[in-house]
Amino acid sequence: MKPQASALTDDFDDPLITIEEDEEAHEEDLWFLPGPLDEEPDDLPPGPRAEPPDTAVIEDWAKAESVHAARLARVAGRLGALDDRLLRGPEGWRQRLALIEAADLSWFAGDRVSSDRLALWVSMRLSGAQDDPNALARVGWAVRRLTGGPGPNGDLAAFLDRRDPKNIEDSTERFEDRAGGWLDVMSAAAELHPITRACMGFHLWSLAGLGQHGDQIEAAVTASRIAVCDGSGAVFAPLAMGGAGGLRVSGSPTERLARWLDGMNSAILTAMRTLDDIEAWTLRAKNIMSQLSGRTPVALRKTFSQWPLVSAPVAESVIGASRAAIQRNLGWMEESGLIREVTGQERYRMWRIDI
Repeated sequence: MKPQASALTDDFDDPLITIEEDEEAHEEDLWFLPGPLDEEPDDLPPGPRAEPPDTAVIEDWAKAESVHAARLARVAGRLGALDDRLLRGPEGWRQRLALIEAADLSWFAGDRVSSDRLALWVSMRLSGAQDDPNALARVGWAVRRLTGGPGPNGDLAAFLDRRDPKNIEDSTERFEDRAGGWLDVMSAAAELHPITRACMGFHLWSLAGLGQHGDQIEAAVTASRIAVCDGSGAVFAPLAMGGAGGLRVSGSPTERLARWLDGMNSAILTAMRTLDDIEAWTLRAKNIMSQLSGRTPVALRKTFSQWPLVSAPVAESVIGASRAAIQRNLGWMEESGLIREVTGQERYRMWRIDI
């Protein structure tokens, strides 16, 4: 028969069990302390996150460029053909296209400056009582930038004719800082095609804080100069001649680039047709006017190839001939079917080439 366990062993507890029970009792007394981290509910709002760098948008435009690579190549080829044609053509062709583009951009921006009013303003600084002088100044600036001069890649403030006032407050964001940020992004996107970079720059214009004056014309002119930065004949890439649908601001970068390429393609084709018409008219006018003597007929023919609309005061200012000689030659050209009057008035008459 086995001996029973001694009763003394029941009177003593296991020392390890006793210590654990004392620690649990001590922890329950510390009710005011927070529990372990892994037991706390994760219901706190997320902390602030670092904003992505300004150059992060370049990746989206690079993807858009790869999607539309074939379409971009076609538009670039047509732009190269326009550049070559303007390189071989007379200087007046560039001015004529610039006047047409600037007038179309003014309608896109809401200024609605017609070609005849623009011609008077650019040639003689004449404006009517119904004309907005600020709108004429904006469109006149566009004509100057579309016909030549340094591009926007260097000094953007000088290109835009905009500077910070001397008495600007320290808390006010300076234009030079905003322009510098935009230029930094454009420089970082140097690997993109110039047409893609132009589209990206146009759509980042207001985000960079450069559009507070409501100048969509500024953004479009700057982009049109960037698109032909490698050209030698064309000063700008047409954007608004075929309609301003490519300048509409909505959608993803892929959708915006698609509209941009379609709009530029239409504008380039319009510009090429315009040059075809001018070249054909110039040859016809040269044959018909060969019987005339003097410098005024030749100068008038050149003026009509440079300006979309011509008035007697405009021709007098450009050519430097007398008003009587100009009016006499304008009447002869109209009777010969080379030009036609478009206003239908007896005063302030305007003529354009009859194609």
